[in-house]
Amino acid sequence: MHFLPITLVSLISAALGSPTGSSDGLGEVAARDILMGRASPENPSGNYAPAFVNCPQQRPTIRGAGSLSQSEQDWLKNRRSKTVDPLVQFLRRSNLTDYDYAGYITSNSQNFSVVPNIGIAVSGGGYRALMNGAGFVAAADSRVAGSTDSGGIGGLLQSSTYLAGLSGGGWLVGSIFANNFSTVVQLRDGYEGSALWQFSNSIFEGPKSRGISIVNTVEYWDEIMDQVDDKRDAGYDVSITDYWGRALSVQLINATGGGPAYTFSSIADASNFQSADTPMPILVADERKPNTKVISLNSTVFEFNPWEFGSYDPTVYGFAPIRYVGSNFSGGSIPDGGHCVEGFDSYSYVMGTSSSLFNAFLLQNLSSSDIPSVVANAVTDILTRIGDDNDDIAAWNPNPFLGYNNDTNDSADDIQLTLVDGGLDLQNIPLHPLLQPARGLDVIFAVDSSADTGTNFPNGTALRATYDRSKTDIANGTAFPAVPDAETFINLELNKRPTFFGCNTSEFSHASHIPPLIVYIPNAPYTTSSNVSTFTPSYPDTQRNSIIKNGFNVATMGNGTLDSEWTACVACAILSRSLERTGTEVSATCQRCFSRYCWNGTTDSTPVSSYEPTPILQFDTLSSGTSARDGVAKGLVYGVVGIVALVLAI
Repeated sequence: MHFLPITLVSLISAALGSPTGSSDGLGEVAARDILMGRASPENPSGNYAPAFVNCPQQRPTIRGAGSLSQSEQDWLKNRRSKTVDPLVQFLRRSNLTDYDYAGYITSNSQNFSVVPNIGIAVSGGGYRALMNGAGFVAAADSRVAGSTDSGGIGGLLQSSTYLAGLSGGGWLVGSIFANNFSTVVQLRDGYEGSALWQFSNSIFEGPKSRGISIVNTVEYWDEIMDQVDDKRDAGYDVSITDYWGRALSVQLINATGGGPAYTFSSIADASNFQSADTPMPILVADERKPNTKVISLNSTVFEFNPWEFGSYDPTVYGFAPIRYVGSNFSGGSIPDGGHCVEGFDSYSYVMGTSSSLFNAFLLQNLSSSDIPSVVANAVTDILTRIGDDNDDIAAWNPNPFLGYNNDTNDSADDIQLTLVDGGLDLQNIPLHPLLQPARGLDVIFAVDSSADTGTNFPNGTALRATYDRSKTDIANGTAFPAVPDAETFINLELNKRPTFFGCNTSEFSHASHIPPLIVYIPNAPYTTSSNVSTFTPSYPDTQRNSIIKNGFNVATMGNGTLDSEWTACVACAILSRSLERTGTEVSATCQRCFSRYCWNGTTDSTPVSSYEPTPILQFDTLSSGTSARDGVAKGLVYGVVGIVALVLAI
């Protein structure tokens, strides 16, 4: 076991440990003011229901997926330029003293075939994924106190072009952008009377501190039901995902009632996003045709971004303008005389769709005294109508891809597009949108909080699923690095420390392109038992803060305690593809880093009976005396629910 120096313990605790601290440089009042200036409730109905609007002069259409949208291309021109200075500052802090890589970027600052293109992908895994992912994002965010000190990786977020999330990771990404790109510290601390990130009360009880229109648990659920009824009364089908998403948003969106009128497309209108001062958020879901149970690697993967909703897969191979996604598209356009609709892209519905596995979690708790019978009856009525096999679906009706690409699109004849949790095809890290050659990424930081082992730690399953998919036709030629089996991940401890995949680009000699380097960041017990069950519904503030802090330590290897060159190694990973393209010298420091962190093809497939890792650093007082198995035990009851949910899903 390693022990953190006292100075580092103090630093990380100050930055992430105090629920009322202001260590990000913002006093309590300033933090509240930022949160009050949150994202936009742009639904024209003023509530959760979609609404008819006049179509713009250039009527919305479905575009082919052969390139990026014009909106994304235009935005990238600004965003890529704005990543240069943060990247240069990061490289200067990285202690890469044997080559002037900061100068290398500065001298090529207008050449974006040289400036590295960076993405961050945060896995699914419920609140565990949200909290561990939050620790990584906090460590990567230069606005968080201590993140740019020795051993830190602060500035990585500001240097990134894309930030993708899925299921629980999608809650994190969604919450950050719904709340004006607030820091993790600001989201964690919230403000007096806010339900934001207050996980001590379960989603079934409702928040302790409620907004003006929510007085108690019964009213909390009555309000959610009224919101969903607004959508139904407007003539739209509703699914269990509507209820789940609305409840979720009370904890994730800092607005009365969880912001029922907030739309995902409103991100594109936020001033900080329009000026390209933030990365681009992307959430992921899978398609599942009604009455089918298996979500295979051949399932179509859909993405939600601020401008569009669609897929690069050869099945659909098209994108709809997300602002108008509730309109009656047919054959790629809205018929003459047809109305346009806005507001279907509810922020909560997008987050709920990406995490629809939790619909079953809601169903298993319908008998809870916390959920009023009128709500339970409404949800049960939906289940009766759709059947048990469809309880995990999100109904996107009308289907925007009706009559589009009829020869390849399995849902071209269906009036409803059925989507499910983006991790149900086992690709639990949202790599798919970031691997698209059109986006040209050089490196992806893949933050994995999956519960692959019996003790709720990852073993590389998500990476293997994406690798396996890359060898099939549906990948459409999208390449991905080779990864080893689960036993190798555990036996070589690749799931306890960062690992780089795809270092040797000769493995892609037969591919049409060289994919990004993958920097795999697995959840591991650094300073607490962070392996809580995916289906544990509530966390005291102290445990929430401790898991976020653990994620910070995972991201920084204990602020360099385990490897004093870790910041330099992150810099080397960022630069790797660029240096190869330009034939630039790879410094001795980078060579050492690649020797330590690149997977070189070695395997050890010795069977593993159980996986119970020991603490990597000194555990917090909160976690003293606990083990990996204890983390599972705390969520045992909800783990059983999770098994039921998975059985229902497949």
